[in-house]
Amino acid sequence: MPLQGGLLLIRVISYNLRKHRASNELHQLAHEFDLDALCLQECDAADLPAGLGPLRLADSTKGNRLGLAIYYRPERFNPLESRSFALQKSIHDRVLAPAHERLLGTRMTDHTTGHELVIGSFHAAPLTASNSLRRKQIHAAHSELMAMGDDLMTLMVGDFNYPFFTDKLHAHVKNSGYSVSLSDRKTYLRYKVFRGHFDFATSLGLDISKVETLPQGKSDHLPIMVTAKYGREPAVLAG
Repeated sequence: MPLQGGLLLIRVISYNLRKHRASNELHQLAHEFDLDALCLQECDAADLPAGLGPLRLADSTKGNRLGLAIYYRPERFNPLESRSFALQKSIHDRVLAPAHERLLGTRMTDHTTGHELVIGSFHAAPLTASNSLRRKQIHAAHSELMAMGDDLMTLMVGDFNYPFFTDKLHAHVKNSGYSVSLSDRKTYLRYKVFRGHFDFATSLGLDISKVETLPQGKSDHLPIMVTAKYGREPAVLAG
């Protein structure tokens, strides 16, 4: 694993599969990049394999038509628990019922260093909802992930559906102790009027080195790869 400043880096990819259409790209992503975790949105949980190359499935949502999933590298992480959460519903959710659970979180231990952290896969309400509702969902999601462990480092990645007026989002997230990290290029290119950063990361206690937008596949979203380093020393050293 790469080292920087004496602290191990972690690499996490987030990908909205567009109703599972891009699922056949997952094996390539798992093999091509030195991943520690893979977070998915709009996946068919029943069709997900238990393993993707070096990665193993931590958990997936069960009640969604468009589900969430988290894979992890067992060489590095030991998953301790996973939880899925239903967040405040938009009108879109109530009418079409695409997603009962919009957040999946996994608490895990990095047995190479002793660090403990929470990784979350998140899918906000679509653009038919208001930015105000999405901010409430993001705030609730952060609270739920923080409740999984006392003051743990947290990385939440996914489809935030928030390409416009992000200054207010940055301020809102900062008030809860988190940081927003956008990628180096836009992540949604299907419609010219809606092109922008839909997929990004929020973090607590981690230093985000970079967020890269990867090449587009069969999804209307482009995957992003987040590279972060631990911002804290482990509470208990491994070994």
